[in-house]
Amino acid sequence: MKIRKLLLAFAGLAVAAAASAQSYPSKPVRFIVPFPPGGATDIAARMLGQKLGEMWGQTVVIENRGGAGGGVGAAEAARATPDGYTLFFPSGSVITANQHIYAKLGYNPEKDFVPVTNVVSGPQVMVVPASSPYKTVKELIDGARAQPGKLTFGSAGIGSQVHLAAENFVYSAKLDAVHVPYKGEGPALAGLVGGETSFMVTNMAAALAHVNSGRLRALGVTSTQPAPQMPSLPPIAATVPGFENSGWFGIVAPAGTPREIIEKVAADSKKALEDTQMKARFFAQGMAPVGNTPEQMGKDLKEETARWAVVVRERKISVK
Repeated sequence: MKIRKLLLAFAGLAVAAAASAQSYPSKPVRFIVPFPPGGATDIAARMLGQKLGEMWGQTVVIENRGGAGGGVGAAEAARATPDGYTLFFPSGSVITANQHIYAKLGYNPEKDFVPVTNVVSGPQVMVVPASSPYKTVKELIDGARAQPGKLTFGSAGIGSQVHLAAENFVYSAKLDAVHVPYKGEGPALAGLVGGETSFMVTNMAAALAHVNSGRLRALGVTSTQPAPQMPSLPPIAATVPGFENSGWFGIVAPAGTPREIIEKVAADSKKALEDTQMKARFFAQGMAPVGNTPEQMGKDLKEETARWAVVVRERKISVK
């Protein structure tokens, strides 16, 4: 008799969970973006959020919580009620590299979050101010080597995706350059436009408008082949053999979020990303839709976390 009651109880929970997923969302959904507006993370979140909002008939609210290389937003998302109405939209480094960089982190990427889906990925681009004397990657490298410690590079913050991309370049090219962290990719690009720093290795989505307007000059792309959005721009690997870097942006949920809701968000995101107009919009921003499963994302997170542990150790990147 007790076994029968337990089975009925479990069956009731399963039905309730399925019903919850079917009715989800019944109110606005919040995407916490751990960087200020204007960066690639924010752009990707707003584009997907708009499409999901149309599909769900509910508003997807973008909340920007910048600071600490994405750590401020991550800590807030980790504390959120795990009901599917608060989701975290980070760039990859926030949940794969920061734990190796920050001595005190207000969240635990492995314990506080569960993977939902990798939304988009894409190469980064090296840019300099329009007034810069450097017109090629080689010229910038030669200039840096002639003036050790004089050139500076901006980023969205210590441990951010664009910080690690630039550190990877500096390490690969054997340069001595100084990192200048900002509170987000948008502010860092504004500083570069104003001549506050010498160069950036930044996400294409965030840099394209500045390049197209003539405020910044693009020198090279981090993929091994030219990017179709900038076909005349050579790969950095043509000057620094073997160099390659890419960025991605995705969705994770607070631990404890119902599995049915996680699977629904992943499936609906994949459907949104398969839309022809969405593909075109992301392509124009230099990003390619991914839309993988929670299991695939989880596997990729483990592998990338291990890779960044090595890079962070080699480059001695740390925040006490």
